[in-house]
Amino acid sequence: MSVQVTLLPSGHTYITTPDETLLQSALDAGYTLPYGCRDGACGSCKGKVVSGQVDHGKPSPGALSDAEKKQGYALFCCARPLTDVTLECREVSGMGDIVVKKLPVRVEAMHRAAPDVMILTLKLPTQERLQFLAGQYVDILLKDGRRRSFSMATAPEVEGFIELHIRHVPGGHFTDHVFNQMKVRDILRIEGPLGTFFLREEREKPIILMAGGTGFAPIKSIVEHAIARGITRPMQLYWGSRDVAGLYLRDLAEKWARELAGFSFVPVLSAEPWAGRQGLVHEAVMADHPDLSGHEVYACGAPAMIDAAKRDFTARCRLPEDAFFADVFSYAAS
Repeated sequence: MSVQVTLLPSGHTYITTPDETLLQSALDAGYTLPYGCRDGACGSCKGKVVSGQVDHGKPSPGALSDAEKKQGYALFCCARPLTDVTLECREVSGMGDIVVKKLPVRVEAMHRAAPDVMILTLKLPTQERLQFLAGQYVDILLKDGRRRSFSMATAPEVEGFIELHIRHVPGGHFTDHVFNQMKVRDILRIEGPLGTFFLREEREKPIILMAGGTGFAPIKSIVEHAIARGITRPMQLYWGSRDVAGLYLRDLAEKWARELAGFSFVPVLSAEPWAGRQGLVHEAVMADHPDLSGHEVYACGAPAMIDAAKRDFTARCRLPEDAFFADVFSYAAS
């Protein structure tokens, strides 16, 4: 059985089957919709089903509520079309020349930046270049068919290597291996680049960068890319952690603040007492910026942080919904 999908407002149409998710079928047809986790957790791919019927799959209640379902919304990474459907959604530009590849990579270096954070440097095959946009991620392809997603912390201008920041999740199938068995020169397989979280270079608004824990990784890519390209838009980085150890590259962020015009850094701790800012990182942003109508926000971290930030920034600080870009870090256990 074949069904037709129509995308509004572009008017693009394509044919798919009920076996494919709306997101995957759009990507296969050459149309890039916003997405992040591809697992129903982040809500980045949320859009409206204008007509037709879909199977919603198993989205996280925090990403898609029952009330939103009744209003016609779906998460396109989970939903499958049961009939011809018309979808109201944004299409992402700026990715037309990006090719998704599957590549072997070699573990070049391992640096434990915090008790529970490992920085992996992976070497690409000789003569192979991975073209990506600052902020995107790769999937590690495990031997049993499972995948684990990690944002690239290197800027696209870096040749031959990519850097991943991996937090140890006790019981995590892959992270247990990284922290307990992995060795330099081990071979991994990756697929990427993936995701629609990347710096919109054509825009001019000041930028709020907000990271929770290892959500700093794609922020690092964005900042270093901006440096390489000479992008001078004002940027303010808020990095939240439970404790000081979680700000595992704090020296680097402080160096940016010292050396880059228009850049500032605000570390925020939620659990450990210290002399700096305390509380939830998104509340620190709101305290400093009660009006975000003239800004763009790039936020990376756990689902609860992203959900709270999007809700409060748009409802209380007048941030336009199309000025909030997010990469949600969800963790998979064994």
